[in-house]
Amino acid sequence: MSSAITTPCAARADERFLLVLSAASGATDAFAFLCLGKVFAGVMTGNLVLVGASVGAGDRDVVPRALTALVGYGLGTAVAARVAARWSPRPLLAAQTALLVLAAGGWGLGFGRSLGSQVVLLLAAALAMGVQARAWSAPTTYFTGTVTGLAGRLANREARHRDRWVAGRLAAVVAGAAVTALLVQCCSRAGGGAGVALCLVAFALLPRR
Repeated sequence: MSSAITTPCAARADERFLLVLSAASGATDAFAFLCLGKVFAGVMTGNLVLVGASVGAGDRDVVPRALTALVGYGLGTAVAARVAARWSPRPLLAAQTALLVLAAGGWGLGFGRSLGSQVVLLLAAALAMGVQARAWSAPTTYFTGTVTGLAGRLANREARHRDRWVAGRLAAVVAGAAVTALLVQCCSRAGGGAGVALCLVAFALLPRR
């Protein structure tokens, strides 16, 4: 995604791809939070807060899970940074999808009910989110800066045409999380499926340069 966007059609293709990845991020974070111990796979600020709050409250059950997510996310971003110059986007997305398949499949097969197995599945999900965060040029896993920039432009009446896609990515995160929550309610073992399915959709939308 490092190549320049030169046409409106290319811009729309990029934005649709990023929209789906944002939904996958929301779905994966909801899966991690609802199924793997009340921590996030991609929202590291939230995990840092959870570590501090848990230690301060004397409840340390969350700490190993949150630290696992932090380590996994950091490793994912580091690996993606090292290989991004040599790999095309497709193998990076394939690696991310494979990690999510591992996490979702393990949960579906009945793993992830104990701390040890939760940590393994959470590590896979966090690695995937780290790869996603580093591999693409626009935010699809962390959105505090996105919300700040969008709110500032709206307040100053400086909204740009592309801000509709920015707002769309924010809405996609919510939608992805909502789909996962519904899956968990209907069939808990399918909780990780939405993130995987959305990554597969992203493959079909991956722009070819």
